[in-house]
Formats: sequence, structure tokens, C-alpha cells
Amino acid sequence: MLELDENDIAELSSYCPDGIRRNVDLSKISRWKSGGEAALIVQPADAGQLQQIIRWFAIKGVQPLVIGQTSNLLFDDAGLNRPCIQITTRMSNIDIDGELVIADAGVWVPRFARTLMGRGLSGAEHVCGIPGTLGGLICMNGGSQRKGIGSSVTAVESIDMYGERHVRTASECGFTYRDSVFQSNDEIVTRAQLRFDLGGRAEIRKKMLKILSDRRKKFPLKIPNCGSVFKSNPALYNDLGPPGKIIESIGLMGMTVGSAVVSPAHANFIVNTGGATSSDILTLINDVSTKVKEATGYMLEAEVYYVSADGMKTPANLITGQ
Repeated sequence: MLELDENDIAELSSYCPDGIRRNVDLSKISRWKSGGEAALIVQPADAGQLQQIIRWFAIKGVQPLVIGQTSNLLFDDAGLNRPCIQITTRMSNIDIDGELVIADAGVWVPRFARTLMGRGLSGAEHVCGIPGTLGGLICMNGGSQRKGIGSSVTAVESIDMYGERHVRTASECGFTYRDSVFQSNDEIVTRAQLRFDLGGRAEIRKKMLKILSDRRKKFPLKIPNCGSVFKSNPALYNDLGPPGKIIESIGLMGMTVGSAVVSPAHANFIVNTGGATSSDILTLINDVSTKVKEATGYMLEAEVYYVSADGMKTPANLITGQ
């Protein structure tokens, strides 16, 4: 952990006014409501601030952890000692010109979908119920109904760990199912250009309401959770179906570790029924993954990343012995 004195904090604050958070209780920002305390979180308001912050850390010889709205993260109960940059709704401009949309990485995804609906643009309906930021959605090529946002992307701007700006075309982003180059290149998505189809607002709204209604019926939205825990890879889906169906079929729905529970509403969700620790949740993820492997021969790959106290991110199903 970089030891910061008051002069360091003052310098960071000059680059990022009103964006410095110290000793942050991660359970207050985690969608699972678990985790210890983060020593430092910096929340830039635009790409220029982000570049200055990244360059400052690079001079100090420190690579900060970058997070969004934490919808796919499980923080260690010991907290987070590594400096953290959080892309929030402070970076949330949306510009629309006909069928072309340019949006900042911090845009809240449901707001993004609603904005496009209001302009009569179709193609983002499938993301309307996904909690998180656009940057995170692009990093994991997120979506629903087996669709991914990458199919609408035309270009992505990002900043590397030296503060240098990059622009990639969609083909250079390496979009595959729930994956992109941004999951492994240590760059921070700052903005994206996307193209959508013109459509009727009433029909788009109807589709979105149907998707949101289905989500409310299927998913435990009112209890702390991170959304889908395990990826539905194509081979697994073709052979046995989606992860939730598989987990339910081998009798794991309702399985419990501490206050962490495989949701009775949808077996690919793990919920915190009150006071579950990150260790409880991680143990349950590994127990489910192990039992599915024993029953089917398939190892479920987690969408969720476990974040250790030193800021290392690892797919949660690969962490054992907690």
C-alpha cells in the first residue's frame, strides 16, 4: 500500500476536487453489502481528471485498482489497502446524433437504456435492467437474453496505466461472450461510441417493460446480491442449459453458508440474507462450483471477481481456502 501523507492527499485533491474518499466502508458500496474498509477511493469527474490521477500514481510507482459500481466484485473482509479509482456517475454525459451515441463510462446502464428509448433508438433494451456503469458493461460485454453490448459498439476510448489515451474500433476490442480486451489489458474505459437502430418509442418501451417485469419475477432484486454469479458459456448452455437451471437440477437451490444463500428465486444468484461475510459468499460460490463439477463434469466459471486486500482480482471460483 502506498503510504500517503497529507501533502499527497492535497495534491490528489487538486487533480480531483470533491472526489477523494478515505477509509470507505466497502459494505456501503458493495452490491453484496460485504467487505472491509478501503483506505482510499478516488472518483474522477471526467477523463482529464482521470489522466492526471493515473499519471500521478504512475510517478509514485503504484497501479491503482479500478472499479465501477461493484456489481461483479466481492471485496475481502479485510478491506482494501491498494488505492482505488472508482468510475461513478460523476462521469455520465450522453450525446446523441441520429443513430450515433457517445456516452461516458460512468453512465448508469438503466439510465442509458431509458435515454435511448426516449430518442427512439432500439438495440439497448436488453440492458435496461442491468445494474452497473456503461464502462463495466463494455469491459465484460454485458447484456441479457444472450446478447452483448459489444454488438452495438463502434469505438471505445480508454486510458492506460501510464495515463495515455487509446481509441479502439469494435473489432479491436475483442468482444466475445461476456469478455473483451479490457478485462486483461489494465486500461480504463472512459467513453464509448455506439450505433443503434431507429424505432418506435412505444414499441421500445413495451419491450423494456416486459424485460423489467420478467426480471422482477425471476430475480431476487430486493435482497443484496451481485446478479448472476456464474457465466453461461456456450458449450455448457448447449449441453445442459444455463447455470441457474443446472444448480437447481442438482438440488443446490437454498444451499447456505452463514447468511449467504443460493437464492430460492433463481439458483444463479447468491443473496446476503443479513450479515453474510465475503468469506461466507466466497465459500458458497466454491461449494456450488465444486458440486456442479462433480455432478456434470463442467466447472462453472464465475462472473464475479474476488478482490483481495492487496487489490488483486481473481475469478471467485478459483479462490479456495478462505
